[in-house]
Amino acid sequence: MKRIIVDYEKLTSEILDLLVEKYPGGYDYDDIISFQNSQGKTINAVEVRTIDTIYLVKISRKLEDTMDQYIEDENSFDDNNFDDFNDNYL
Repeated sequence: MKRIIVDYEKLTSEILDLLVEKYPGGYDYDDIISFQNSQGKTINAVEVRTIDTIYLVKISRKLEDTMDQYIEDENSFDDNNFDDFNDNYL
C-alpha cells in the first residue's frame, strides 16, 4: 500500500471527497497523526484511505477552510439548483 503526504494546495477532488466523507463535522484531536518528515520537522496530518493508498493530509487552517467551503458549495448546489430546476420544469 502506498503512503502519500499531501498538502492542502495539492488536494484533488477525490481526496477532498474522502476527507469530507470521513470527517463531515471536522476532525478531532484524536484523528490527528503526528510524525517527523525527512528534515526532522514535525508534521500533523489526518488520514484517509483508498483501496491501494493511504493519504496523510497535512493539517493547516487553510485545509479546514477548504473543507468548509467544499461542503458549503455542495450544499448550495444540492439545495438551490435542484429546487429551481424542479420548479421551472415540472
